[in-house]
Amino acid sequence: MNSAASATPTAKDGSGSGTYLTFQVGSEEYGVEILKVREIIGMLPMTPVPGSPSAVLGVINLRGKVIPVLSMRQRFGLPPIAANPLNVIIIVEADGQPTGLAVDLVREVASFDDAHTEPPPTYGLEVNAGFVKALGKSQGRILILLDIARVLALANIPAEIAKGSTP
Repeated sequence: MNSAASATPTAKDGSGSGTYLTFQVGSEEYGVEILKVREIIGMLPMTPVPGSPSAVLGVINLRGKVIPVLSMRQRFGLPPIAANPLNVIIIVEADGQPTGLAVDLVREVASFDDAHTEPPPTYGLEVNAGFVKALGKSQGRILILLDIARVLALANIPAEIAKGSTP
């Protein structure tokens, strides 16, 4: 994707440089640090959890482990769309807890160095600026590089759901 960017293993200093799995939600492209990604799976049947936050679609059973799944559309304040074959769940891990991110489609793996990232603006983003680690520039496009720990922390997933048990 970005031949001018170096293959930095992961972002460590908050600058946004690193290697990211990129995905699309609505018309925007986002990235999550590749080392936070455990796997990408197709959509699975979900069990709704009563009383969970609106962004939590439910939980899935992935090889015997119960994993909460967040709708990134809901998380970013976008309306739902009809399901299609490109929709996937990205399983990420933050603070030792796996969580699924339901996204419209996965794009690619891309590396960004400091020359190809900028700090996020404090205004004008379609998503909560607290979610954004940096903006990545590649091939004339701007990608929103997410701080996945903040996205998950601000989702207010009840501890019972995050740990794979239901109240």
